[in-house]
Amino acid sequence: MRPLKISAVSYLNTKPFIYGLEHSSFLKNFDLQIDIPSVCAEKLLTNQVDIALAPVAVLPELNDYEILTDYCIGCDGKVNSVMLFSEVPLAEIETIYLDYQSKTSVLLIQLLAEKHWKIFPNWLIATAGYESKIGEKTAGLVIGDRSFALHGKFNYQFDLGEAWEKFTGLPFVFACWVANKPIPEEIKAAFNKAVAFGIENKFTLKNELKFSPIPNMTVDEYLEKFISYQFDQRKKKALELFLNSIPALSPESF
Repeated sequence: MRPLKISAVSYLNTKPFIYGLEHSSFLKNFDLQIDIPSVCAEKLLTNQVDIALAPVAVLPELNDYEILTDYCIGCDGKVNSVMLFSEVPLAEIETIYLDYQSKTSVLLIQLLAEKHWKIFPNWLIATAGYESKIGEKTAGLVIGDRSFALHGKFNYQFDLGEAWEKFTGLPFVFACWVANKPIPEEIKAAFNKAVAFGIENKFTLKNELKFSPIPNMTVDEYLEKFISYQFDQRKKKALELFLNSIPALSPESF
């Protein structure tokens, strides 16, 4: 049997998943590929992998899929790593650079802009290094570990997890484990156990990192306070609401 091909993200908040896959003995014979979220999605869409930690925005594009495991990358309020940085208040923003690493965060900020904040900026798809272009009335969406160094650097910063909670009263799901083909039950069970092992041992990460990449915050604090891993009923409800809201966005949002 060929190795199970898995695409995962190597952000700080996904490291417990990777730790579980690599250090538990539950899952055997797999090929783990480390990618940015958008590449995880592309590999899943093009059948280059069997399972991916996929941005949830890709789900409507898949012909057939199954969400695996009891775990996700989510938040219940502030997430601290999906941020809009700006020098001016929301109402004065004219242009927003959109992070190129994840479609989910892009759709989330477009949804919040139109339905919650009631602003209609120009949207620009960013390329590497766009963070340096944030200034005056041009803001930027920055996700993942790259956002940590920008905290406190601008007059305004808006946490998208917090904004979504204020808008809906619900948590948010950024990514979940998705298969694009039938996976044998015993493999699914082993995969779930491996991921669970990583979550149960998430605080061991501080021993593997020489220093915290987050200013004035430990790795433990970030993972405990801002990342919610359980894919529970409230998160499933939030995911359904988010996916159902995307088609209602006006064409100007894209």
